[in-house]
Amino acid sequence: MDQLPSKAQILDWIAQNPSLSAKRDIVRAFGIKGSAARIELKRLLREMEAEGALEKRKRTFTPQGALPPVSVLEIVGSDAQGDLFARPLEWAGEGEPPRILFVAKKGDPALAQGERILARLTEVEGEDEGHTHEARLIRRLGGSKPKILGIFRASDDGGRILPIDKGEDKEWRVARDGAAGARDGELVEAEQAGPRRLGLPLARITARLGDPAGPRAVSLIAIHQHGIPDSFPDAVLAEAEAAGPAPMAEREDLRHLPFVTIDPVDARDRDDAVLAEPDPDPQNPGGHILWVAIADVAHYVRPGSALDREARRRGNSTYFPDRVVPMLPDALSGDLCSLHQEVDRPCMAVRMRLSAQGEKLSHRFTRGMMRSRASLNYAQVQKAQDGEPDETTAPLLETIIRPLYEAYAALKQARALRQPLELDLPERRIELSDEGRVLSVAFRDRFDAHRLIEEFMVLANVAAAEELVRLRRPLLFRVHEEPSADKLEALREVAEASGFTLAKGQVLKTAHLNRLLAQAQGTEFDELMNITTLRSMTQAYYHPENFGHFGLALRSYAHFTSPIRRYSDLIVHRALILGHGWGDDGLSAQDIEMLEETAKQISDTERRSMAAERDTTDRYLASWLSDRVGAEFTGRISGVQRFGLFVKLDESGADGLIPIRSVGREFFHFDPESQTLMGSDTGLVLGIGQRVTVRLAEAVPLTGGLMLELLTVEDRGLPAPKRRRGRSAPRKPGREAAKAGKVKRRVLRTRR
Repeated sequence: MDQLPSKAQILDWIAQNPSLSAKRDIVRAFGIKGSAARIELKRLLREMEAEGALEKRKRTFTPQGALPPVSVLEIVGSDAQGDLFARPLEWAGEGEPPRILFVAKKGDPALAQGERILARLTEVEGEDEGHTHEARLIRRLGGSKPKILGIFRASDDGGRILPIDKGEDKEWRVARDGAAGARDGELVEAEQAGPRRLGLPLARITARLGDPAGPRAVSLIAIHQHGIPDSFPDAVLAEAEAAGPAPMAEREDLRHLPFVTIDPVDARDRDDAVLAEPDPDPQNPGGHILWVAIADVAHYVRPGSALDREARRRGNSTYFPDRVVPMLPDALSGDLCSLHQEVDRPCMAVRMRLSAQGEKLSHRFTRGMMRSRASLNYAQVQKAQDGEPDETTAPLLETIIRPLYEAYAALKQARALRQPLELDLPERRIELSDEGRVLSVAFRDRFDAHRLIEEFMVLANVAAAEELVRLRRPLLFRVHEEPSADKLEALREVAEASGFTLAKGQVLKTAHLNRLLAQAQGTEFDELMNITTLRSMTQAYYHPENFGHFGLALRSYAHFTSPIRRYSDLIVHRALILGHGWGDDGLSAQDIEMLEETAKQISDTERRSMAAERDTTDRYLASWLSDRVGAEFTGRISGVQRFGLFVKLDESGADGLIPIRSVGREFFHFDPESQTLMGSDTGLVLGIGQRVTVRLAEAVPLTGGLMLELLTVEDRGLPAPKRRRGRSAPRKPGREAAKAGKVKRRVLRTRR
């Protein structure tokens, strides 16, 4: 080409070839030859850049305000139709950044709000689309910028954020234009505003959350900190509000059966009802008929609906002492899907025949309509069974409550043969005032009424898994694999140090762990062995393949009994509907295609909720104890790390940290094998399970952190380190601790 292209020609070519916009691509496209022509092209491109017609990014050129064909995007969420949208992170144009639709290909991972991706962009023509570009995934880059939750401290140049996370002690700097109007002392959410350099990192405030000491702030902190969605999109609320009572249609009429619900006294939803009666079949003497009816959530939450997409995104309900973040709007969870007393409710039910020894002989699933006779609570039912019925339970005692306990007695026999893991871990109950202040911290009462419902639900879940395996329909199994060799060895170390044994060299069964727990029962190591055994377990999860449930000692297990609060159960309900041909609201083709992704998603949301609930409990406990700084408590060492000891307090079950630097003036050597710390001068050995007396040195409600001072070990004061003359000797353990085996024997002698 003899002449250079015009500016208009260059702009047209780049618009038509956005992926070929480097200078060398322009040279080839227009046939530019010779160094002089290339120099002139370079001058022309610089001129266009100076005029604002082009924007140079690295070695490529794009029209000013346009997006490069390959861009880094941040997922911003989905709309009412479930379409996923993103925003460009490198927007230099005027006005708001363009709206980008993410178009997923088969096999693409599920993307969550805040994730970053590298994507290829295609411009969309026409304004009716509601977005300017479509994006297709090249690769996943990970999460969004680091989020900070903390207290804002204002200053003339902006301010600082004091993080409230236990493990985060570095402050963040906020520029004046990044404060978003936050006031001094407010709880704020922020994100990193630039690359980390020397000095305090820079943050930009994204949300003001109000007074950190205000009512209900504790759970609000956990909700924001863990990214739990706590408000429903308008489309989701509209779908829930538009729902009405389910028609009978082709459902089986179960309204003549005397179902009852049994829940905690403060239950927010009622998704399961039970009924037991003697089996009239003479071929099954002493046997029982057990019915478990579950709310038919699948009728209201249809595949692909806004309700369905939001429920999948949340995965489960999250429970705090002062509030619930539900999986479904209250119009469903608290009303139409809740099995309230004396109202017709659609249900998925299973009828199970049990032998006198509690063996399940057969089961039958149905989609029906039921009517609960009474909404009862655990304490109320237990009192009736123990001979103290009230006005509600007295008429139900002989016909409804007694048969439930008789069926439970049979199931206990089967449970004893199966030998599921028998952990005994008390559950804390935090009672709050109307203003959100902690009134008391105690351990929940646990009755046979609790165990009765648990055993019925386990059996119904087993029946659901077996039914879907029989029907050869896809489902989500609840999987719990056996402990790893490393965790099992750590458990054995603690057991031996406490004077107990856990056999080696055999295939591990829950019966072996139960024998260990039985050895500790009634001793001072009872709670320790239960906690340590729990910690040795793997985390249960959901998966389309069946790997068994170790803890329950079951081959096949699926969650069927709580579809109001768990998405996994809704998937199982849909699979049953599909398998039996009970309607057009069963498992969809898309549900099946995304089953593995759904399993991963809801396993993650379950862990997220557990972490948020645990953090909230820690903060409430720290608030409860903050008025008792300086008081002494008894407890037991529950964890050992190089930096210190974790102690579980007897009175409240709260966990606190003793920094090892605060224990005497000697150096402590950490032995990870025996999980001990040993003093270099005194030979004092500190290990898991030892009884200690501690003083509460600090309680920080905002972080949930408790700092403790060690006073006594096994009722003995701390030995004073020996004084050394002259040059101090190297800090090494004594000769008796040179070998790990000798350390273990010493630990064993100490604890006995």
